[in-house]
Amino acid sequence: MTEILNEAILKQQKFGNTGPLVSVIGQGTWYIDRGDRKAAVAALRRGIDLGMTHIDTAEMYGDAELVVAEAIAGRRDEIFLVSKVLPSNASRRGTVTACERSLQRLKTDRLDCYLLHWRGSYPLSETVAAFEQLVDAGKIRSWGVSNFDADDLDEMLDVAGEGKIACNQVLYHLKERAIEHAVIPWCEAHGTAVVAYSPFGHNDFPQPRSKSGEVLQAIAKSHGASPRQIALAFLTRRPSVFAIPKASSQQHAADNAAAGEISLGSDDIAALDKAFPRGARPRSLPML
Repeated sequence: MTEILNEAILKQQKFGNTGPLVSVIGQGTWYIDRGDRKAAVAALRRGIDLGMTHIDTAEMYGDAELVVAEAIAGRRDEIFLVSKVLPSNASRRGTVTACERSLQRLKTDRLDCYLLHWRGSYPLSETVAAFEQLVDAGKIRSWGVSNFDADDLDEMLDVAGEGKIACNQVLYHLKERAIEHAVIPWCEAHGTAVVAYSPFGHNDFPQPRSKSGEVLQAIAKSHGASPRQIALAFLTRRPSVFAIPKASSQQHAADNAAAGEISLGSDDIAALDKAFPRGARPRSLPML
């Protein structure tokens, strides 16, 4: 499964109940501006070639939007492009201004989805009004949220109404499965896509010699895959969930894309569920 795939064959699924078909494995860009820019652009482009056309960025990510702009130049119509507004900018006027700034940096005239990065002090009604203004202007095609727990989603639903929240982007990896308690069920009930960020953990991927890591290694071996590919396959086992791993090289991008072709059996899922238990529901939703 680590071999290079044929062009653009990565599995796609609907982005929520009413959204377009989007690649299940996408590409995250947090910290992508801090290394070799040429390599980062090449990795993103290789990912696009392999069907990872769902690209996520944010105004908070430094110069990541500029790196993305370079990578998608001449290929914008192939891309499902997502960016985010910081809570400190999420007033009605501030959201519109932030979006226009991101569009300029990304060198595009529209975003496919625009997210509130996390809840801040501005009323949700102001941010939603700005999102709807941007939709009407053709500057965004849909909008969503990030780092929202179920109670936050309830509040947003009260403000926006049913069918408006395109996605909720949340922390989700083998060692952090809190969203399975309430967030995923809420999103599935309301036709909201779930997007897993940091799907390998933040410098916290299971060690191969740990007890849980050995289970992961064994399943990977049985599929002719890498542990990271198995992790992605496990996280996206439900049709509501997408993942946006970051790749620092073309080979890394190819490895991520290959995860979209892995189908885990019920025994695999049960073994991973036991090795990486989701634990009790925390009082607040974990986030990075």
